[in-house]
Amino acid sequence: MKRLLRVLATVVGLLVLSLPSQAQLRHEIHFPDVPGYKTLKCDFHMHTVFSDGTVWPTVRVDEAWQQGLDAITLTDHIEYQPHKDDLPTNHNRPFDLAAGRARQKNLLFPRAAEITRDTPPGHFNTLFLKDANPLDTADFLEAVKQANEQDAFVFWNHQAWKGPELGKWMDVHTQMYDNKWLHGMEVCNGQTYYPDAHRWCLEKGLTMMGTSDIHGPDQRKSNDPEDHRTMTLVFAKERTLDSLKEALVEGRTVVWYMEQLIGRREFIEPLFVQCIRVAKPHLRSSNAVWVAIENVCDLDVHLERTGSVGPAELELPARTTYLLNIRTKRPADPIEMAYTATNLLIAPEQGLPVTLRIPGE
Repeated sequence: MKRLLRVLATVVGLLVLSLPSQAQLRHEIHFPDVPGYKTLKCDFHMHTVFSDGTVWPTVRVDEAWQQGLDAITLTDHIEYQPHKDDLPTNHNRPFDLAAGRARQKNLLFPRAAEITRDTPPGHFNTLFLKDANPLDTADFLEAVKQANEQDAFVFWNHQAWKGPELGKWMDVHTQMYDNKWLHGMEVCNGQTYYPDAHRWCLEKGLTMMGTSDIHGPDQRKSNDPEDHRTMTLVFAKERTLDSLKEALVEGRTVVWYMEQLIGRREFIEPLFVQCIRVAKPHLRSSNAVWVAIENVCDLDVHLERTGSVGPAELELPARTTYLLNIRTKRPADPIEMAYTATNLLIAPEQGLPVTLRIPGE
């Protein structure tokens, strides 16, 4: 009987080992690389039980890897720790607990924290810290200075979360900007878009950021066109921490927010070119051509015609191929169709002008 039990225990153990663990199944996010850069999918604003979140730090790593992200940070509040009666105040502890898991999952994982003051002046995330503890000081500008003395990347979170009046650009922000202590802003935080932050990034050369600011457990198994966390697409020369930081400092980002991509034209345009691929016509008649247009990314792209050729509107669903029949008197010639990609924003309420080029015979 004992031998039988041992055999059964071995069989059960092997079966358990052979079952796919949910945490080991990764669902990739589909945004292609662009010429010269790798497209990294990133979330730089998340919380754990070490501030006002409700999950352990390693859970954030597992969620992010499963959902296809390449880089994350844990940005627990410096000043606000509602669980401090149960957890000791150690601002470096969330990173220390999760760093090993991040290495196992091959996630880029800089040390980070959130400076949390009344709005104004607001909340600010600090990435690529060496030590979070010096940020725990009463003077706000001293905390920001301490982050910058560590060569951190600092961005302003959810600028107008308490309304546009409290979210105004003030003298303290000018002081940070003039001292080169402020490097980016959240254009999108969770389900909220901040048009003033978008404009200020364009005007002041600040890096555009999109984040989840997640506090509770993330129930998603994957990021899909209809349901995804808000994130930052970062165009890095290599998949390393140094390249990630360099790309953020240089502002090479696009925000994926709900059904939109938001970014500077110089970065969002090459991404569109890689996402929307026009094939050579596979059939030509005396007065028409048939051509396939493939959308390889996780965004449904909406096009409105600005020229005289092509359908008035084109809807290109994520990861599908659209078959287009174009009437023309010269089917052997190249065809250019001018559109605006209305959900690829290069400024508030301004879509990206694009041209779909159909090769000639």
